[in-house]
Amino acid sequence: MKILIIRFSSIGDIVLTTPVVRCIKLQTQAEIHFLTKKKYQNILQNNPYISQIFGLDARISQLLPELKAQNYDLIIDLHNNLRTLWVKLFLGKKSVSFQKLNLEKWLLVNFKIDLLPKLHIVDRNLKTALGLGVVNDEQGLDFFIDAQNIVNAQAIFGKKYIAFAVGAQHATKRLPTPKIIEICDQLPMPVVLLGDKTDYETAQKIAQKSRNTHIFNACGGYNLQQSASIVQQAQRLITHDTGLMHIAAALRTPTTSVWGSTVPAFGMAPYKTPHTVVQNLGLGCRPCSKIGYSSCPKTHFKCMQNIDIQEVLASVSLP
Repeated sequence: MKILIIRFSSIGDIVLTTPVVRCIKLQTQAEIHFLTKKKYQNILQNNPYISQIFGLDARISQLLPELKAQNYDLIIDLHNNLRTLWVKLFLGKKSVSFQKLNLEKWLLVNFKIDLLPKLHIVDRNLKTALGLGVVNDEQGLDFFIDAQNIVNAQAIFGKKYIAFAVGAQHATKRLPTPKIIEICDQLPMPVVLLGDKTDYETAQKIAQKSRNTHIFNACGGYNLQQSASIVQQAQRLITHDTGLMHIAAALRTPTTSVWGSTVPAFGMAPYKTPHTVVQNLGLGCRPCSKIGYSSCPKTHFKCMQNIDIQEVLASVSLP
């Protein structure tokens, strides 16, 4: 059997598909191919359960004949949008799609009516493989770091350090910079600030203004695999609702996740790893979005401004 799995983006969502890949491969011995955006191929490039990765660039029409030639037995669509519908129609093969629960999310965001299943998105992803007799092996997420991207982090940052992912795609998912500085001031060990090059200036401000004299601005200095290696060796990761949170879960790094405009009830909390969730539960406006905004719709941004940093600090001492 040859199976094509589709998930175009983004970092965290792709990592969250890895149990489906592993369970299908180990339980059916199928040949698995994966279709994603070209810029995300490195997330899966070392995955031993995937035989071939197809990277989508600008125009999917250029890729469709190559996919057609593979003659798949089954398409598992874990993205489920108009573009994946086009792929499925063109290939003309049996397919099964992830249920997105857009109505349930809309009701929670707009009317605070929670009809969402109490089920992690990993388990919802795995429902697409029920017809193959595949079950959850309970082994969590996968993320494989190749040898050339392993960072000797302890030699650079110290034997014990905290990794802090300061970025997130949307501003309402990020702690205000003064809050991050306040947390870093009181952390009892060195802190490595992680993010991409767009986070560099924010991280530089944190490093310069914090009273913690052992803060390292690693934003933009390491690729995703190298950043994952740094997270893997950390005592703990402090993070927003972002892709690195799920990579940490795959690497079994204890995690503290801080939530603003989004909520773990969407099914995206760290999966099967020691973790602490920190959020402001006293606000009637949360969640205000399923993905986040560039600024607070109500302008007060209390979901992050009023985060109790003592909860964050207390989690650091947890195993």
